[in-house]
Amino acid sequence: MSVDETDTPTTPLEHFFIANELMRKGIKFTSLAPRSIGRFEKGVDYIGDIQALDIELARHAAVTAHFDSYKISLHSGSDKFSVYPLMVKHWGERLHVKTAGTSYLEGLRTIALNEPELFSKIWSLGLERYSEDRLTYHVSAEISKVPNVVELSALLDDFHAREILHVTFGSAIMKYGREIHNTLIKNADGYCANLTRYFKKHLSLLSM
Repeated sequence: MSVDETDTPTTPLEHFFIANELMRKGIKFTSLAPRSIGRFEKGVDYIGDIQALDIELARHAAVTAHFDSYKISLHSGSDKFSVYPLMVKHWGERLHVKTAGTSYLEGLRTIALNEPELFSKIWSLGLERYSEDRLTYHVSAEISKVPNVVELSALLDDFHAREILHVTFGSAIMKYGREIHNTLIKNADGYCANLTRYFKKHLSLLSM
């Protein structure tokens, strides 16, 4: 059950009400994704007050402990390295982390290292499409703040560039999908190595 796309954060009282009503009506659910304070944007770390978030998560954890029947789900959960220890502290095995698109970003890193001309085309398209493609996402990247880099792969380590590339993936796949696929197949070992490094970084912070 997802309520993380609302305009305002989900309060602990609202969390209780939603879970209680679902159970009262006999609706089975395995996880609930509330909207937290601060910002959980695509492919970048948490934006907000960590101490305030810790306090708020403790209140939500009390709600889930009361019902003791479902997991809390962290949507847009990849790259939230600063908050993973808090999530594990409050929920342990009852934590579900949902990610999407970040394996694509590691694919782009592989392309930048092996086929820089293709990556340059994808990046140019991203800059062109960002103002429109961002409309369906909660993101705050600004094109004007993307740094000049010598190595194209360094863009994958920049907040603004990551969000631009992330939310324009649909446009990139539509235009360059076959080239992207072929390049990743050709460089499968490198892509797998990038994914392994990336997932290990996450799992090391999500381990109890």
